[in-house]
Amino acid sequence: MAKVPAAAVAASGLIGGYGIARWTRKRQLGGAVLAVAGAAAAQQWRQQAGGKAAGALTAAYVVAFAGSHPLAKKVGAWPAVFGVAGAVALASWAVADRRG
Repeated sequence: MAKVPAAAVAASGLIGGYGIARWTRKRQLGGAVLAVAGAAAAQQWRQQAGGKAAGALTAAYVVAFAGSHPLAKKVGAWPAVFGVAGAVALASWAVADRRG
């Protein structure tokens, strides 16, 4: 079975977490999706690139989540979420996923 790249897991967590929170009107449920995907991506990052890289990428994931809120006030909610998800995915690919 093919492994899902950590970049896709992380981006899906950010996008899916927001989508679930918005559509269900239950922020806690969206937060759970965000947390589970973040933990799964962090585990892959650690396996592929080591602890320091995993720590940095996990921090980027959290900063992206937090940063999407003020960014949404300027560009809208969905563009902000897609933007930060893309940035995290790109960082994940550059640091961990392209290594294989």
